[in-house]
Amino acid sequence: MIYYIIKIALSAILIVIISELGKRHSVLAAVVASVPLVSVLAMVWLYLETRNVTQVADLASSIFWLVLPSLILFIAFPLLLRWGWNFFLSLGVSVALTTAGYLLMLQLLGHGVKSSNV
Repeated sequence: MIYYIIKIALSAILIVIISELGKRHSVLAAVVASVPLVSVLAMVWLYLETRNVTQVADLASSIFWLVLPSLILFIAFPLLLRWGWNFFLSLGVSVALTTAGYLLMLQLLGHGVKSSNV
């Protein structure tokens, strides 16, 4: 249980650090946010929990391919804001476009979302 509390605390601390830095130094906040700290932590935790380097390598490869559609958000969102769109509308449209990009990439990688019979 302590292990999960540590994982949650570290993740929360990173988010708070980035949001607080963003208030004062947007470029520094962007540097911290762009460093794949969450991915690195996830790979470390996966390795510590499984000691399976194949799983870690698979996770790292999957992260690489799914970073590509995530870039849609960082292209669309600032463009929409600069075009005068409302913040929340811009964010919603950007998230929707990014989600579509993820679904397309998953299809291309052969990991399409399959419906399940519940």
